[in-house]
Amino acid sequence: MHGYIPPERFFPYLTWTEIEAMGDRDQTVILQPIGAIEQHGPHLPLIVDSAIATAIVGKALAQLDAAIPAYSLPPLYYGKSNEHWHFPGTVTLTAQTLIQVLTDVGESLYRAGFRKFALVNGHGGQPQILEIVARDLHQKYDDFLVFPLFAWRVPNLPLDDIPPKEQEYGIHAGELETSVMLSLLPDQVRMDRAVAEYPHGLPENSLLSMEGALPFAWTTRDLSRSGVLGDPLPATKEKGDRLLAATVEQWVAVITDLYHFQQPKAWKS
Repeated sequence: MHGYIPPERFFPYLTWTEIEAMGDRDQTVILQPIGAIEQHGPHLPLIVDSAIATAIVGKALAQLDAAIPAYSLPPLYYGKSNEHWHFPGTVTLTAQTLIQVLTDVGESLYRAGFRKFALVNGHGGQPQILEIVARDLHQKYDDFLVFPLFAWRVPNLPLDDIPPKEQEYGIHAGELETSVMLSLLPDQVRMDRAVAEYPHGLPENSLLSMEGALPFAWTTRDLSRSGVLGDPLPATKEKGDRLLAATVEQWVAVITDLYHFQQPKAWKS
């Protein structure tokens, strides 16, 4: 049941009495991998975002200092994926449902005495949801430290061999995701079906962009016929191995930071 997550770090394998006996619940880091079940072009399976988020968390926990108390919840496979729902196979929650699910999970952990909750997201369509949940939970429980994190937003990733165009526009089923999936689940990647497609019809010489400081709303069908945004053809397992190793190394540092983090307080109670 634990998959990529080390069994000794898998929260559901604990008993309630073991949790009750924990002396450091307020400093224990609980991580929630969050992904999606959504189309990733004709060459990648629907599980890409969930697989990547869960693998990063699991592999980082396997390398984490054993003295740091940290556990992973089971991955939340479904996310807010309605930008992809024109493509068969996509399963999506509404924003309201995802907010409620994550809020209920957070409040359950708080009742159990945990005070550090990290949402580790692998899907680009829902960071704003996690930010809303984190802010609202902390506002309701001011000693609850909630972290809305994105799996790819860590420093020092080896992207030197990724062309600038791919780094900017290859946001879905492109070279990066395909390479990582060749590392994680090679038997589920159909490279013989891979096609390259960059966004169609983007405004030229405009301050508005697909993603960035001044974005416009879009669905995948607006931009791509295949469901791919990027070029997966140069992807290799070796690139995926290197990218995954570097990302995991950074996440070991992130989890360590979460453990040591204390909420800033301008007003002392």
